This record gives sequence, C-alpha cells and structure tokens, in this order.
Amino acid sequence: MNRLHGKRQTTNPFLLYLCAIWKMGVSMSLLSATSAWSQPVPGSLDAHWNEGAQDCKATPQPPLQVHAYDPQTFILRQSPCADFEANFLYLLIGSDKALLIDTGAIADQKKLPLLVAHTHRHMDHRAGDPQFASLPSVQVVPIDLEGVKAFYGFTDWPNGIAHLDLGGRTVDVIPTPGHNETHLAFYDNRTGILFSGDFLMPGRLLIDDAAAYRESAQRVVDFLKTRPLSYILGGHIELNAAGHAYRFGSHYHPNEHGLELAREDLAALPAAFENFNGFYARHPNYILTNPIRNLVALAIIAVATLIFIVWGVWRLLRRRWRR
Repeated sequence: MNRLHGKRQTTNPFLLYLCAIWKMGVSMSLLSATSAWSQPVPGSLDAHWNEGAQDCKATPQPPLQVHAYDPQTFILRQSPCADFEANFLYLLIGSDKALLIDTGAIADQKKLPLLVAHTHRHMDHRAGDPQFASLPSVQVVPIDLEGVKAFYGFTDWPNGIAHLDLGGRTVDVIPTPGHNETHLAFYDNRTGILFSGDFLMPGRLLIDDAAAYRESAQRVVDFLKTRPLSYILGGHIELNAAGHAYRFGSHYHPNEHGLELAREDLAALPAAFENFNGFYARHPNYILTNPIRNLVALAIIAVATLIFIVWGVWRLLRRRWRR
C-alpha cells in the first residue's frame, strides 16, 4: 500500500503541482481571513474521478488528481493505477496554517506551516509521512494511540472533541474507533464537511471492533445534530453506482459511486450495527464486513470440508478393503 514511496525530489512534477495548489490556496486564505462564516461555504463536487484502467501500463495517467472544492479546500485523489486503494486526501487552508488529512506530498518553501493529520494509522493513509521528515515547517501528528491522544489532548478517549485552529477556520476532531483504534473524523466548520476516512464511505466498512464502531457512529450522529452537514467525504470509493463492490485489488473503477455520502447514511449507521450479524451486511451506500471473522469462518469451512473429504475417502477405501 506504499503508493508514495521514493526519495523526495523538488523536481518531481507531483510535488511541484501540489506546491502550486498550496500557493494558490494561501493567497485566497489571506484575502478571506477576516470573513466570518455563519453558514457553510458552498463548494463544488463536480468532478469525474480518475477511474484507473484495465491495463495501467498501456494507459499512462498522472498519479494524482486534484479538485478545488473551493479556493481553500482541495480534494486529492490518487490514481487507481498508482495504487488500487485509490485514496482521497484533503487539504484545508486557513490564514495561519493548513491541514492535510492523510498524507500526500508537497514542496518546501511555503508561506504557512502545515499540519499533517491522519484519519488512522493504516499504511495507505500514512505512506507519505517520510517525505515530510526534513521539512521544518511541517508537523506530523503521531500515528500511535497514545501519541494521538496526547497531541489532541484527549483525556477520556474516545469521548470528547478536540479543535484545530487553522486561522479563521476551525476543524473539530472526533474519535471514531471501530475500524481502527486510532481512527478520527474531522469536521470542518467552514464548509460543513465531515471528513470521515474509512469510518464511513461508499465502500467496505472493515470492522475491527463492532461495539466501538457503533458507539462511534452514535457519537458522530449526536455531534452533528445541531450542526450543518454539507457532505460526508471518506477515504475511498469501493462501490459502483449500483452499490456493488469492485474486486479487491482492482485498478479499474468504471461507473463509480459518488464520493459524497449524506446525513441519512450516517443516521442509518448505528441501527445497521444493531442488526449486524457479525460477518457481512449490505446497505444501499456501504457494506459492513468483519474481515477477520470472515477469514476464520472460511478457514473453519475449509477444514470441515477437508475432514469430510478425508472421511469419505477413508470410508470408500474401507469398503474396498473388506471385499
């Protein structure tokens, strides 16, 4: 899942492209820093995301697609051909600093400091961290649970809400363990967007701890009861428009489901866990699945099948020996 491997080079077009986006966003943030946002700032999700290719070698394509939701909010989608996970990364720019949710890469010599945060510690959400190690104006949030709690000031994990002040832009940080013990969701007060990582997305919601996941779902529902919600934007798209999952590891995503989910999808999540059988459940815009339990169940079935076959062969041989 290391889609951003390699040494950092300032001549890399990938880095230079992100640097240009950064500078454009910084300029706009300085112009609007004094504005007070009582309602979510509107933006656009009018984008056709890179769907990869059946033959990636025969279809060269840039490793990163960048879409400006608004002049200070950027959605970055990694090409399915660069890595089948095809992660979405988010860059939010305030007047004092910027926040990158899950790692990409960016050139140095910036006007504002950058905070690199993660929705959780799985490798496909932090593979780009080493590229920031030598940049003095970049701060990377730790990936281990104790480091996460200490950085954000959580004293009663997973309860409580942390706040990031980017300068004229506040981002609320909500603990959402269940997929992973370190999982966080980020609510941007400026746009009204919930950046949900792998907690909620049009794809497979991989469950590590079902009880914690359900509590996280209810926690986010309660948090958003009195707040506007424009969209829920997750870390991946793994379903097509009909709600069927792409084959795991596929580099080709034709006719993708939309990136955004709605309040109704979130509101249905606690009840979905109440009725979850512990293995697999389909819902209109996501799939609940426990991969470990599924593997164990498959292993048990395989062993039982093997025992039955061996027993059948043994019975057959016994009959022949008696003749």
